[in-house]
Amino acid sequence: MRITTTSVFVDDQQKALDFYTGTLGFQLASDFPAGEHRWITVVAPDAPDGTQLVLEPSDHPAVPPFKDALVADGIPFASFGVDDVNAEYERLRALGVTFVQEPVSSGPFTAAVLDDTCGNLIQIASMAS
Repeated sequence: MRITTTSVFVDDQQKALDFYTGTLGFQLASDFPAGEHRWITVVAPDAPDGTQLVLEPSDHPAVPPFKDALVADGIPFASFGVDDVNAEYERLRALGVTFVQEPVSSGPFTAAVLDDTCGNLIQIASMAS
């Protein structure tokens, strides 16, 4: 068994696609109509056959209170691995990304938390080698 897709709920799919590809650097994997919305997935550019992230509409009534509660408590919805959190933090800040947590190290683990502009907090993290 393996994880092939996972989702992040987004307020606006096009805005999310622009942010996740244009700012974070993911690559579009699929984009086609799915009812009143679109099925949009992105992948890491260095792993095009890897796990796809679905930019899932937040329309279900259970989603907004769930997302709001996570943000209110500062809990990231997802975590993305990066080679160097400090370098990625500086690169993304230069692109105008808002961070709610600067890079913090705990032993070999370093993480920072950003606002994805679509209603989620996203953690970027790396492990020292």
